[in-house]
Amino acid sequence: MTRPLHPTALVTGANRGIGKAIAAGLKARGCLVTLGARDAAAGRAEAAAMGVGFARIDLQEPESYFEAVTQAGGFDILVNNAGVLKDVSLLDRGSDFDVAMEVMVHAPLDLIRLNTPHWRASGWGRIVNLSSGWGSHAEGLQGPGAYGVAKAALNALTRALVRDLPPGVKVNACDPGWVATRMGGADAPLSAEEGADTPLWLALLPEYGPTGGFYRKRQPAAW
Repeated sequence: MTRPLHPTALVTGANRGIGKAIAAGLKARGCLVTLGARDAAAGRAEAAAMGVGFARIDLQEPESYFEAVTQAGGFDILVNNAGVLKDVSLLDRGSDFDVAMEVMVHAPLDLIRLNTPHWRASGWGRIVNLSSGWGSHAEGLQGPGAYGVAKAALNALTRALVRDLPPGVKVNACDPGWVATRMGGADAPLSAEEGADTPLWLALLPEYGPTGGFYRKRQPAAW
């Protein structure tokens, strides 16, 4: 199936940073975007300013994203952007392991499952999983806390899903690079718009585009 003229798109964690830049980029490319955010007030304000839809989505509250997807009837494009980062040892009693896995692995898979009936019916879909070089085994699983472990698991999920997704649906992960966001910090060399370039490319891949890959600057990256 060919791409819809105006694909519907859901971007999680999109009220700021890379997610906001991705949402704006998809809108500029003719998509009907829904901005997903945990903070309802901030999310609604940003969605109104951008001229897109809004859904309150807290990835630690499955009922929130279940409602968003079922009310919409599914989305053509799913961008799993939301993430958490905490500088604490995995062995510490206050480890962020459970939260990191919930937000960056379990919830993205749930969202994919919820969208699958729509993709099966339409024959076209794109999934973009925002990962990180810190989730790369080749780069040593860097970063604090459970962040790199969760991103590595998200990468593994990206590879494995290829065998189960309906025809016409592509799934890819990407490393947006070190971006100047609240998570990346002010010293990061890339703007949010620069970080959004590869996710936007993957979100609108043509039929002959890749699937099951990990990309940085639109080029394959080492797992």
